[in-house]
Amino acid sequence: MKNNQYAWQPTPEHIERSVLHKFMDVHGIQDFDTLYHRANEDPEWYWDTIIRHFGIHFYQPYRQLLDTSQGLPWAKWCVEGTTNVALNCLDAHAGTPVAEKTALIWEGEEGQVRTWDYRTLMAETARLAGALRALGLGKGDAIGIYMPIMPEAMAAFFAIIKIGGIVVPLFSGFGSEALVSRLNDARCKVLITLDGTKRRGKTVVLKNIADQAANQVPSLQHVIVLQSMGIPLASPSTNTRSEYREPGSNQTDAPSATLDWYSERDHWWHEITAGHPETAPTEEMSAEDLFMIIFTSGTTGKAKGTVHTHCSFLTKLVADLGLCMDFQPDDRLLWMSDLGWLIGPMQFVVSTFFGATAVLAEGAPDYPEPGRLWRLVQDYRVTYLGIAPTIARLMMRYGTDTVDKYDLSSLRVTISSGELWNPDSWEWFFEHVCKRRVPNLNVSGGTEIGWGIVTCTIIQPHKPCAFTTGVLGMGTDVVDSNGKTMPTGQMGELVLRHPSIGLTRGLWNDPERYLEAYWNKIPDLWVHGDWASRDEDGAWYLHGRSDDTIMVAGKRCGPAEVESLLMETGKIAEAAATAIADPLKGEAILCACVPKTGIDISEELVEKLRAAVTQALGPAFRPAAVVFVKELPKTRSMKVMRRVVRSLYEGRDPGDLASLVNSHVIEELRGSFSPPK
Repeated sequence: MKNNQYAWQPTPEHIERSVLHKFMDVHGIQDFDTLYHRANEDPEWYWDTIIRHFGIHFYQPYRQLLDTSQGLPWAKWCVEGTTNVALNCLDAHAGTPVAEKTALIWEGEEGQVRTWDYRTLMAETARLAGALRALGLGKGDAIGIYMPIMPEAMAAFFAIIKIGGIVVPLFSGFGSEALVSRLNDARCKVLITLDGTKRRGKTVVLKNIADQAANQVPSLQHVIVLQSMGIPLASPSTNTRSEYREPGSNQTDAPSATLDWYSERDHWWHEITAGHPETAPTEEMSAEDLFMIIFTSGTTGKAKGTVHTHCSFLTKLVADLGLCMDFQPDDRLLWMSDLGWLIGPMQFVVSTFFGATAVLAEGAPDYPEPGRLWRLVQDYRVTYLGIAPTIARLMMRYGTDTVDKYDLSSLRVTISSGELWNPDSWEWFFEHVCKRRVPNLNVSGGTEIGWGIVTCTIIQPHKPCAFTTGVLGMGTDVVDSNGKTMPTGQMGELVLRHPSIGLTRGLWNDPERYLEAYWNKIPDLWVHGDWASRDEDGAWYLHGRSDDTIMVAGKRCGPAEVESLLMETGKIAEAAATAIADPLKGEAILCACVPKTGIDISEELVEKLRAAVTQALGPAFRPAAVVFVKELPKTRSMKVMRRVVRSLYEGRDPGDLASLVNSHVIEELRGSFSPPK
C-alpha cells in the first residue's frame, strides 16, 4: 500500500453520529480544521469549553482557568476551583438510570466471570472508603494498589480518591525490589493487594511479594488483603481467617501456597469493610490537588513518578477520548492491561465518567487459548477495543484462522498505542480485526502527558501507521533544535507549544529532572523525546524516540524505520534496531530479530536482512550486526526496551529493569549475544 493512499474513509454516518460533529455543531464550528486552529490559537477557550460541554462537576467553580505566573512548566489550572474525580465518575450517577447499568464485566484467566452494576461499584467503593477512614487515612495520604485488573481494583482506585488520598498504581508483575522503590518514593501509608492470582496457569502469591516489600518501607502502616483464591495462612495468627467467599470468585485451592500474616499490620478486605455503609462522603479537593502518582515504564532509564491532579487527568481524557476518539456512553471498552500502565486508570476513569461499561480481562490475550482476545470481543460484545501494536504482532503468529473464526461484528472503534506500528502488522490488524470497516484510531502520548499528543479522529480519513492530527489545544509541532517548525516531509522533534491541562505537575520529588527532561532542551517548549514528521496531506508520523536515534557517520535514522524494513521481508516477527558503538563511524546498527515460526536461521537470512536495510537507506546504514533472539525485552505497556538490548550486546549494565514484563529474557539475551568485536 502506497503511503499516499487512505486505508479508511469515514462514511457520512460516521461523521453524523460522531461526538466531534455534534460538538462542532453546538459551538458553531464549520469543520475540523477550523476547530483545530481555534483550539491551538486559544487553548484556554478549548479547555474551558471541554469542561462545560461535557459537564465536569465542581463543588466550587474555578476563578481562573490557567495561571502561568510561575512559568510554563509550572502552569496551574482551574484556579480556586474544587472538585474530585470520584464526584464526576461515581457520585454523578447516584439516583440516575446509570446506577442500574453494567459498570464492569470481569473475566479471570480460568474463565470465571463477575459483573457489577454502578450501584454495586459505588457501594464497594464506599465501604472501602469507610474502612480507610477508620484506619485514620485521609486527604493527601498515598496508598498503593498492587493488584491485577479486577473489580476490587476499580473499587480501591475510587475509594482512595473518594477520601482525598493519592492513588499509587503498581504493576501486578513487579517483584519486591520494584515495589520498595516506588512505595518509598511515594511514602505510601497503605498497600492494597490480594492473596494470589493465576498467571499463565501458575499461582502467584502476591501477598508474600508484598510482604517482602512492606518490611522495607518505613512509612507503610497497613496492608489490606483481598481474599481471592483462598490461599491458607502459613501458621496460626491472632487474626483468624474467616470462611468468607465472594460469590462467583475464584475458589481455586492452592495447597502448595501459603500466606504469611502480620496481625499488627495486615487486614482482610472483607473483614475491614464489613459494617461500613454503602454510601460515603467524597472529599472536596482543590482542582490542583494530587490524586495519582503513576510511574513511567522507564524505557530510557530509571522510572519517573508522574503526578496528576483532580482536574488534569479527567479533563484530558474527556477531551482526547470523549471528543477526538469518539468514546460514548453505550460503549463497552476492552483494553487488556494492568493497573500499573496508564491504560488501567484510563479505563476506570473514562468508562465511569461516561457511564459506559469496562470489560476487564485478567491475564494474557493468548492464554489459555491463542485467540482469547478475539473471543473476549465476541463474548462480551465489545464495541471499543484498545490494543498495543506489539500485541497485534504477537497475535499474528497464530495465523489468520485464529482471529477469523470469531464474530467481531460488535466492534465500532479500535484504538492503538504503546509502540509504533509496522506496515504489515497494521495491515493485518485492519484486514482481519477491523474488517476494513472499523477505524483504528492510532494515538501516541505518554504517562507524563495524561494521554495523547498525536491522534486520529473518526471524522478524518486514515493512512496506515499514521496519525490524522495533533491533539487539540496543545500546539503540537515538529521542530528543529532551535524550535523552528520543520518543513513538510522532514523529521524533527515532537513538541508542545502550550502547556496542557493533562501534563504531569512536575516529577515526584524531582523538579530538576522534570525541567531537564522536558523543558530545558528548547526554551518554552515541551520536548517529548519523539522524532516526528508530517506529509503533504497533513498526516503525522512518528519515527521512534529521539534518544534512540541511530547516528551513522553523521547520518541519522530512527529505529522504527529500520525495524519496518526488516519485517517487510516476511521473515521476522519482531525486531529491535539500536545503535552500538563503532570505532570508525561513531555508531553502527544492531538488529535483534525474532524470526517467524518455521524460518531457518542462516547466513543467507542475515544477508537478506542486511540487504533490505541497505537497499532502502543506503550503504552507510548496512547493519553491523544481526542477531536472532527468542524474545525482546518489553515494558508492561509493551514498549521494546532498546537500551537494554544495546547494553547487553555491549556487555554493559542494563540499568533499572523494574519495568520489564518479561525479566527472564535478560539471561536469554546474554546467551544470544556474542561479545562485540
